[in-house]
Amino acid sequence: MSQDFSADQKRYLEGFVAGAAASRAVGGLGAAPAQTGPAGASGPDAEHIAAQDAQVAAGKKLVDQEKWKREQHPFEAYRRLARETATGKLPAPADNFRWRYFGLFNVAPAQDSFMLRMRLPNGIVKAHQLEGAAALAARHGGGYLHVTTRANLQMREIAPESAEPLLEELMDLGIVARGSGADNIRNVTGSPLAGIDGQELLDTRPLCRQWHFHILSDRTLYGLPRKFNVSFDGAGVSPALEETNDIGFQAVDVGDGAGVAPGIWMRIVLGGISGHSDLARPTGAFCRPDQATAIADAIVRVFIDHGDRSNRNKARLKYVLDAWGFDQFIAAVEAKLGRKLDRIDEACIAPRPPTDRYAHVGVHAQRQAGLNWIGVALPVGKLTREQANGIAGLARAMGDGDIRLTVWQNLILSGVPDAKVAAAEAAIAALGLSTRVTPIRAGLVACTGNAGCKFAASDTKRHALEIADHVEAHVAIDVPVNIHLTGCHHSCAQHYIGDIGLIGARVAVNEDGDTVEGYDIAVGGGFAENARIGRVLWKAVKATDAPRHVEALLQTYLAHRHDPQESFQAFTLRHDMAALDDLVAPALAGCAAQGAKEAAE
Repeated sequence: MSQDFSADQKRYLEGFVAGAAASRAVGGLGAAPAQTGPAGASGPDAEHIAAQDAQVAAGKKLVDQEKWKREQHPFEAYRRLARETATGKLPAPADNFRWRYFGLFNVAPAQDSFMLRMRLPNGIVKAHQLEGAAALAARHGGGYLHVTTRANLQMREIAPESAEPLLEELMDLGIVARGSGADNIRNVTGSPLAGIDGQELLDTRPLCRQWHFHILSDRTLYGLPRKFNVSFDGAGVSPALEETNDIGFQAVDVGDGAGVAPGIWMRIVLGGISGHSDLARPTGAFCRPDQATAIADAIVRVFIDHGDRSNRNKARLKYVLDAWGFDQFIAAVEAKLGRKLDRIDEACIAPRPPTDRYAHVGVHAQRQAGLNWIGVALPVGKLTREQANGIAGLARAMGDGDIRLTVWQNLILSGVPDAKVAAAEAAIAALGLSTRVTPIRAGLVACTGNAGCKFAASDTKRHALEIADHVEAHVAIDVPVNIHLTGCHHSCAQHYIGDIGLIGARVAVNEDGDTVEGYDIAVGGGFAENARIGRVLWKAVKATDAPRHVEALLQTYLAHRHDPQESFQAFTLRHDMAALDDLVAPALAGCAAQGAKEAAE
């Protein structure tokens, strides 16, 4: 029968079915089974109320956000959201927090509007969904979309009056935004090449999808002490950055003699929060892939019970682990599960296959013979409506209909036959986008910055492009170097895992206290097989001087590396920060002199 439908009818049916599935999941939020917590609270929020009561009984004072949840749970305030935003009203702090449960962020004073964040498990969006989201951005927002560092989409410049229709029209596309902000489990990430990567040990798409719907269908998993991130890595050529998440599941190949059945298992790592200078660490526990959702649920529930609700700066899973230690925490998880987790000797586990820092850009052969994926570089994640429509059309006409978003703020078209690769690349170029692999832009990442975020100290997206333009014009770099710019301590662009990481700062320029935009600059971060938190080399560098500082770093690296195989990270690790500063100083002086000369000319 399907051959009797037109292409438009098929797309409508795809959207209808996806929207119905999302609606069923979200409908379950108000129908969670009643529960009774230790303090006698009942209903779907019992665990959270009991945890709040326990901390008050211990002499702690709840933070405002915990009080706001208790005064009116955000999911019970949707009709009020609809009424108030219809009048053009932007929310006060309590409701600004509540509206984030629906994916809406009031970004004033940066903009007098909302930002909307979606939920796209494993970062995969269908062609009709991308077209639809772009149309909604044109109708309700600024006419563009941003790919985020959680392989997700954001829409910006949304007038308050558009809030309710936007949320409901988004669900018509089969996309939900619920729980994408505030104290909830954020968009679930997985390997961006899941299912098409010849190297991978595990296709993460089913695990991401299962966890995604597990969250959506259970209100008890909302209202955590703070936000929570979960990621699944299938050991493919392009990593999921699971080590930056509260929970990371890493696919591993277990051999004989481990005391468990050999095959593909998941290593459980916990406590990643790169903005707080920590990466997820192994727990010693492992699980089968089909056990991951139940174990993630138990971990989250231990966090619900014991996460700090009196200090937002200490309200992440990392701080429970720091206070308890991993053994005590895993014992609590096992108590929730009602069984022991498996332990496996690391000596019985094969090394993770290496990653490729260029795998998410350019043309690469898939595991399916005769098919390819094409990674498309976006200018720090921005996608116009016209570009989104063009990409969706290409995915439908030349690919398998999927668009894969990555944590590197770019996108991937999959399922492109050999015979169509050249035409696809030409069409991408005609959209003003590129499939070219360059050492700087392949790893250039920037958060929204102060152009659209009230927390940011600097205009990160603009400065990122200025740095890339400057470096490419002055340095013949021949190896991939990741440069991450984040505007504030929230570290949305994960500056500490970049080869070079910049975090926004206000820089004093005179004794009167006047300041300009600037950055602290860290070096030597890494991810996957080279996971490491970077070290701060310079503080309070003016944004106008940042391109020359990055240029000087790279010039010094090229001049002093042991050989062409030594990575930038390895080079920085050979030096303490004082020695590296001294080593870079001559190049920095030369860059400054050249800059002054160019300005004079």
